[in-house]
Amino acid sequence: MFKASDVGKKMVITTRPDTPIYDAIRLMANRNLTALPVVDADLNLLGVLSERDVLRLLYETVDRADQTVADYMSHQAPCLDTNASLIDLCDQLIESGSRVIPLTENGKLAAVANRSDLI
Repeated sequence: MFKASDVGKKMVITTRPDTPIYDAIRLMANRNLTALPVVDADLNLLGVLSERDVLRLLYETVDRADQTVADYMSHQAPCLDTNASLIDLCDQLIESGSRVIPLTENGKLAAVANRSDLI
């Protein structure tokens, strides 16, 4: 049986919670990313900065140059273990509405999988 790790991308672009928010947005725009996993120095998954999070910030009319990723990221981001089945991955993508699901191994970010990876 196929596992989530079989379709996930192992080369993952990440950010840290203390990254200036506009730097993270530029990274997402330049790399055409729909989400950016937020990790600590040990690659523990702390959350995700999604397009939805960025849109909320851009909707505001106040300059947020002094804000960081931690101020806007989703702390309760859905994730799955790398050994999860493809059915579990599909369910998570449908139920959460997320375009990207981080895949973890022992709590550490190991890969990401998105809708097109699964299809």
